[in-house]
Amino acid sequence: MSNFFAPASDEYRQLPKVELHRHLEGSLRLATMLDVARKHGLTMPANVVRLSRLVQVQDEDSFTFNNFLSKFNTLRMFYRSPEVIHRITQEAVEDAARDNIRYLELRFTPVALSRAGHFPFEDVTDWVCESAKHAAQKFGIMVRLIVSVNRHEPIELAEQVAWLAASRLERGIVGLDLAGNEADYPARPFLPLFNEARQSGLAITLHAGEWGGPENIREAIESFSADRIGHGVHVLDDPFTTALAHEHHTPFEVCLTSNYQTGAVNTLTSHPAPKMIAAGLNVTLNTDDPSISQITLTNEYRVAVEELKIPREVLKERVLAAAQAAFLPEGEKKKLVDALKKELSK
Repeated sequence: MSNFFAPASDEYRQLPKVELHRHLEGSLRLATMLDVARKHGLTMPANVVRLSRLVQVQDEDSFTFNNFLSKFNTLRMFYRSPEVIHRITQEAVEDAARDNIRYLELRFTPVALSRAGHFPFEDVTDWVCESAKHAAQKFGIMVRLIVSVNRHEPIELAEQVAWLAASRLERGIVGLDLAGNEADYPARPFLPLFNEARQSGLAITLHAGEWGGPENIREAIESFSADRIGHGVHVLDDPFTTALAHEHHTPFEVCLTSNYQTGAVNTLTSHPAPKMIAAGLNVTLNTDDPSISQITLTNEYRVAVEELKIPREVLKERVLAAAQAAFLPEGEKKKLVDALKKELSK
């Protein structure tokens, strides 16, 4: 398994990148976790290797969504203070910039970040907004934020979080995401809330067709009018859903390694991304939770070309597709796309 910060081929590292699907809660550095544990007296393994087994997917792990999600149970214990939340946000942005990501949409879950310290959702949201803006300026990367709510949590919590997101459109928040356990919890109860969020100016993305079937993708497009689909690897399981996604040119936020580690696909080399592209679907490549998966976006680009045999020119097209799918005003989006086209044509 690739180490999160392992040196990667310059060929892939030097490519300018766009990341649309990265969770803040899955982007913590191991060294930071050890430091936070010491400062806050958390009962944690005292060395990196033992801690890694709790918070990162290992080669010997069962590659199931239950195992993958279990890593968050430990990760949620680290959000102990405003300083910690500021730190992990800035480091997530810095790590993206180091990976030559030019535009990052970082999603975060206020409910998860607030629990350990019993912080108000409003404060947690403001801390992330402030830190992301500061880090973007410091490291020369464009950053926007997506607020996530989980299917398995009460709708009342999601309503509070969505209201906070909608009231912070001027502070870098651009979208609302529905995440969590898709296999056991339906999206339908959240439909009125997401309709209101869209009317307030938030873009909409839903995790769908990752651990659930194509019917969830169909629902996301037809009922939720989703601007993008998180993962969506089961879209090809149903011809009608494939045609629907093609007709709408719906962007898919595909996460190769994560999809394998969560059991959404059986093997990495059997990932449907090449077939999705061949079917004319709008595929983008992302990391999901880079620390949990021990990867970078550079690593995912290498996997796409060397393991899945996606041609380099097609990879470059997918970078531009991600920029086109960004939750940005048209003027800002055009500027981003034009800059990437110029660089990718060299």
